Amino acid sequence: MHYIRAARTAQHCAVRAITARGLAHPITLALLAAAATAAAQAWDAGHRVTDTHPALQPRREAPPHMRNSQVSHRG
Repeated sequence: MHYIRAARTAQHCAVRAITARGLAHPITLALLAAAATAAAQAWDAGHRVTDTHPALQPRREAPPHMRNSQVSHRG
């Protein structure tokens, strides 16, 4: 499995466990450890932290509208 996909999946499962069972539950702690391990493997494979966490990626702005000077607007 791709490292980033594995890290995101493990993180998602851990968050769901936190919501359902609480932070101190043994299953939650095991899933958090698995998520940390998957993230570390992605890091070791050369991926950035922002690859694992899409919310940390900078937003891209749309380029400014460029007028096409070859098109006649006079009809």
